[in-house]
Amino acid sequence: MNSRPKFPLPLVIFTLAYIAVASASALGNNNREFVIYILVMVVMIAAIFIVHRRSNLSRGLLWALSVWGLLHMAGGLVPIPASWPYNGPNSVLYSLWLIPDRLKYDQVVHAYGFAITTWLCWEALRAGLEGRLGRTLRPTGGLVVLCAAGGMGFGAFNEIVEFFATLTLPHTNVGDYENTGWDLVFNAIGSTIAAAVIYFRGR
Repeated sequence: MNSRPKFPLPLVIFTLAYIAVASASALGNNNREFVIYILVMVVMIAAIFIVHRRSNLSRGLLWALSVWGLLHMAGGLVPIPASWPYNGPNSVLYSLWLIPDRLKYDQVVHAYGFAITTWLCWEALRAGLEGRLGRTLRPTGGLVVLCAAGGMGFGAFNEIVEFFATLTLPHTNVGDYENTGWDLVFNAIGSTIAAAVIYFRGR
């Protein structure tokens, strides 16, 4: 009987280390918004654990997911100098303009994160179908579109979580309706790029 897939120990240590630092920072600064996000991230890690046990996700994908978590934690907790260009009530990485009035750190992380989510959808879908079909599965146009739609769907769920944060907390750094719209746009950009890479590499 084959053993269940395991997480690489360096990856586990890396992930637990930055979550511990982020948790201490959020609790120490009474940042209730980010305490919620950390709890959501713990739930997501548990979900990825279950998917990995069933689908044997690639090591590259697991590391990419962990790096996304780090970028997310840093985005909400790492302060930036007040003299730097930023948009929002809090001078943190998530509010930083990488290109003033054109491109924010938050938008880059959205594109990256949901590109990785699309990759996750592909690996999970491929593992499930290969197990049923008994043969190697190559990405078709329809399959990668489905994975991109999955990535964008998870991105929309992220916006729902942020929406409920604005309803339950008096002050957040979530942003307005325009910010939500741009988040969805960059989710779609990331998912589309990932789907294209998966398709052309698989052909």
